[in-house]
Amino acid sequence: MRVLDGLAQAKPIFQKRSHWQHDSQDRRAVDEIISAVRNEGDAALQRFTQQFDGANLDDFRLPFTAFHEAALAVPAELKMAIKLAAKRVREFYEHQPKEGFIQQANGALLGQLVRPLEHVACYIPGGTAPLFSTVLMTAIPAQVAGVPDIVLATPPRPDGTVAPEILVAAREIGLKTVYRLGGAQAIAALAYGTESVPKVDKIVGPGNRFVVLAKQAVYGVVDIESLPGPTETLVLADGSANVHHVVADLLAQAEHLGAQPVLVTSSRELVGLINKELERQLSNLSTAAAARESIAKRGYIVVVSDLDEAVQIANAYAPEHLCLLVAEPWSLLPQVKNAGGIFVGENSMEALGDYIAGPSHVMPTGGTARFSSAVNVRDFQKVIHVVNLSAGLVQEIGPAAARMARAEGLEAHARAIESRLSTAIKNPDD
Repeated sequence: MRVLDGLAQAKPIFQKRSHWQHDSQDRRAVDEIISAVRNEGDAALQRFTQQFDGANLDDFRLPFTAFHEAALAVPAELKMAIKLAAKRVREFYEHQPKEGFIQQANGALLGQLVRPLEHVACYIPGGTAPLFSTVLMTAIPAQVAGVPDIVLATPPRPDGTVAPEILVAAREIGLKTVYRLGGAQAIAALAYGTESVPKVDKIVGPGNRFVVLAKQAVYGVVDIESLPGPTETLVLADGSANVHHVVADLLAQAEHLGAQPVLVTSSRELVGLINKELERQLSNLSTAAAARESIAKRGYIVVVSDLDEAVQIANAYAPEHLCLLVAEPWSLLPQVKNAGGIFVGENSMEALGDYIAGPSHVMPTGGTARFSSAVNVRDFQKVIHVVNLSAGLVQEIGPAAARMARAEGLEAHARAIESRLSTAIKNPDD
């Protein structure tokens, strides 16, 4: 891991990072896929599914019998773990605030209606490591929000099947519709609809660079939650940190493709121990090749003078995951401005948050935690403002509103307001 000296060196490097690196060829390929799906529908989906996934499918919706087969294929212990995770995620999101109204003076009532989206699709990466936990982390907040129609899309295997763990997670939370579709073609089908795939209102979930480019391209036709890039973790540690825990947390993210592991520490003694501990833990790690690549190409250690400087670096980096392995982690929380999720203390390892802690693991990456949030119930709801004003309040605030309307050159606005006033404000031109 490359060593940087403090905020001055780290800030310009971290602020230049971005999501997946896309080139013009990638964008053209995605645009061509989306155009083909829009124009040809299922025929294009069949062609691309054969080309990219090696599966020859006539029906993209997974047959219901596959859920039963999946339940038989997954060990009982894993099914119980999925059940526990689903319970904890649901309990967390059921505490999010609901709609409400504010009673004002003069009999006015202001408030908001909260209405769920009607149709949502959750994209679940299939690849070499099917992320079945993402089923829980995207669909459960949508269920709590009240979305009546939630479907999954996930790449098929060459024989047309889907990883049984994905189906067990779906069945655990009551989902019944799974489309065997992946990549940009899945995003296009969900956004525009085809003969067999109804279009949705929103698409959520992570994917490879082609999925992200496709989500970006269809935004506006449908909503998206974010453009998730490679995962990242910033571990903030002081002299009290256990080097084993520090390295374990860094490697937990480094094993992902394209990940960026970062350590910010006020302890030079800890820095001296990191490389030896990295080698020790990598020596028997099955995903060591990917982890080494992440560490060598994107890994950093930033040495700071104190924890105040460390938090400044964390805010500049705006990490997806911020892990506080310090003696008094709660004391740093008020200073944190930018993070997808904060993991407080050595017992709150981010890896646990990926599965079972409660909050969704779909969090902003690439510095977008400066302005966006992890997946939550509000991602699946619309907020509709409600205005109910009394006659008395109109008499009080109406003249000011009419003056503002005329100052903006909107005479009809002013007259609509004055039509409710007992004593109209005369137009200066009358």
